Amino acid sequence: MNVFRILGDVSHLLAIIILLLKIHKSKSCAGISGKSQILFALVFTTRYLDLFTTFISAYNTVMKVIFLICAYVTVYMIYGKFRKTFDSENDSFRLEFLLVPVTGLSFLENHSFTPLEILWTFSIYLESVAILPQLFMISKTGEAETITTHYLFFLGLYRALYIANWVWRYYMENFYDQIAVVSGVVQTIFYCDFFYLYITK
Repeated sequence: MNVFRILGDVSHLLAIIILLLKIHKSKSCAGISGKSQILFALVFTTRYLDLFTTFISAYNTVMKVIFLICAYVTVYMIYGKFRKTFDSENDSFRLEFLLVPVTGLSFLENHSFTPLEILWTFSIYLESVAILPQLFMISKTGEAETITTHYLFFLGLYRALYIANWVWRYYMENFYDQIAVVSGVVQTIFYCDFFYLYITK
């Protein structure tokens, strides 16, 4: 494991912690897309099914469990504990526009046609577009709270660091995963779109 991967994981975890602290301290989900958070929970669920089949390292297992717990706690806070503060009117992105093509693509383009591999591929494709409901919400309302932008910044940084991780692995380990790299680049482009929205709005 290299420094880019570790920093990427830390940045990703920091983004989630910032979001959870924002919701907890303000007792509000204002400005947060519940639909994006549902998609991220689905990403982690389908990606980390190997927790039951494969042990890689203690670090890997702990991080997977933390991401799963945080994802479901976030969804619970938005749709349960603080649902009265949730802006469902502006969180109106239609998830089927993402889920249907991502599901189809995961069956067509994968490393091997097995249930766990298809679900892992689904999670990679879905993660690349999971932020779209949040970006749609920001573009619709024309505003984003500072803490929400910090959350999105660290998510974007996580993805940028993972691209650096893939470059490092390609040159140091001769490892290249086309599905993960292409999806990661697509995801990074969407985060660049967020920074454009942030500056112009």
